[in-house]
Amino acid sequence: MSDQQDQKLSDNERIKRESNFLRGTISEDLKDDLTGGFTADNFQLIRFHGMYQQDDRDIRAERSKQKLEPLHNVMLRCRLPGGVITPKQWLAIDKFAEEHSLYGSIRLTTRQTFQFHGVLKPHIKMMHQMLDKVGLDSLATAGDVNRNVLCTSNPVESKLHQQAYDWAKKISEHLLPKTRAYAEIWLDGEKLETTDEEPVLGSNYLPRKFKTTVVIPPQNDVDVHANDLNFVAIAEQGELVGFNVLVGGGLAMTHGDKSTYPRKADDFGFVPLEKTLDVAEAVVTTQRDWGNRSNRKNAKTKYTLERVGVETFKAEVEKRAGIQFADSKPYEFTGRGDRFGWVEGIDGNYHLTLFIENGRILDYPGKPLKTGCAEIARVHQGDFRLTANQNLIIAGVAPEQKATIEKLARQHGLIEDEVSDQKLNSMACVSLPTCPLAMAEAERYLPTAVAELEAIMDKHGVGDEHIIYRITGCPNGCGRAMLAEIGLVGKGPGKYNLHLGGNRIGTRIPRMYRENISDKEIMHELDTLIGRWAKEREQGESFGDFVIRAEIVKPVVDSARDFYDQ
Repeated sequence: MSDQQDQKLSDNERIKRESNFLRGTISEDLKDDLTGGFTADNFQLIRFHGMYQQDDRDIRAERSKQKLEPLHNVMLRCRLPGGVITPKQWLAIDKFAEEHSLYGSIRLTTRQTFQFHGVLKPHIKMMHQMLDKVGLDSLATAGDVNRNVLCTSNPVESKLHQQAYDWAKKISEHLLPKTRAYAEIWLDGEKLETTDEEPVLGSNYLPRKFKTTVVIPPQNDVDVHANDLNFVAIAEQGELVGFNVLVGGGLAMTHGDKSTYPRKADDFGFVPLEKTLDVAEAVVTTQRDWGNRSNRKNAKTKYTLERVGVETFKAEVEKRAGIQFADSKPYEFTGRGDRFGWVEGIDGNYHLTLFIENGRILDYPGKPLKTGCAEIARVHQGDFRLTANQNLIIAGVAPEQKATIEKLARQHGLIEDEVSDQKLNSMACVSLPTCPLAMAEAERYLPTAVAELEAIMDKHGVGDEHIIYRITGCPNGCGRAMLAEIGLVGKGPGKYNLHLGGNRIGTRIPRMYRENISDKEIMHELDTLIGRWAKEREQGESFGDFVIRAEIVKPVVDSARDFYDQ
């Protein structure tokens, strides 16, 4: 848009423009053994290749005392549309994590994929080549591009799910960068004088990260309002006929900057299946051309819609896609959690959903989860499905294999019969010690936080209930706390902003109730509030709905205008 053209571009725009389609000097950096990190622009460019440079913050001060640089390493996020992975692929990533990462774990993420943490520079190229050998890659899982495409993961309605999953893959492939940089750098592809073109993303790629989902009602397990572009599957007689298109969701914000805020997506209307890719491309290219390239804090799609107007943005999408949105088809969300335990699919096979606390697959004392997953992969004839809630589905288990799979899962602590509903509905981002943006603990704090919350709920006689409870170590939104009934957002060591008032189906943003308070203060507040909920709630009323009705917090109706109201 014209009002963006006269403003000074952010330095990230220079980096992308001068990168030679994302190559930079990454290859040269790989050969530099004087540092474990990447220098200058390459620190940013490796993100487009699916990696973030990190270090272990727990030992940063000690290494500094020893006059050593931080223990630089990378976190890699795999591209895994819909979260589907084969047993062969699982065994390959299990082996690499064991032999070549500092932590030895596989981390399931809220982006429905897995991450390696703690991979040192000498092993990075090997990691990409291992992924390629089993048909995987990490292209465009970070950086200013469309990232891993999420899809409702529960395969009970397997025919409809398969159709939706196929579209998630098609959308992912259509929106991928076309540059040959990834193959050249990591897979020893032939280096040609570049004639790269990026017809969808453009030579400077997108103004900011872009997230896309495909969701099958009634499960909102991908949290549509956390994403830029969402395709809500509409079925007739069990067959997928098209999508309602939701645009402009996003949860990230910046502490102290009221020009930033979480925002729900707007419903643009219905499109038939054959126009899906046209609409996806039109939304992406409109954001590419109209998004803010001067201020990265206001560069996401949600801010573009607020600046130009929803109807103006929608009209441009219609023009570019050559369509007119029809009225949205009716649908309803009834929940967003995963369905745990065994479920029989319509094809007679079974699916076992396993609860993985914090998504961290590692061998713990008495609970060798990582070994158990590998043992299952060695005998399983179906596939694995990673969920956007950090859990794991052993999918497509033949009836004759069911007993074997369950025995292995129980032997390795992957099935616990006494996991509470509250644990199943709580989530946290990775945060410390590896995330450079983390301000407070999240993953490491969650087990304690949940136990304390459960004790409060038991005290007030509501221990058999659950509250959507999420913790994120900073305001960037990875733990999706801004769609929780109780959301904690890290502000500093041991300090959080306490947000209340989201709902169970993920269609309402919570409002800040207390700012910059300690974990002990949070539990004191929750003790009082949950006590009131237990005594004053209406029949079947959830905690998030109660705090709105009781006027403990006002509902967030229009984030751009009322999110910061008290």
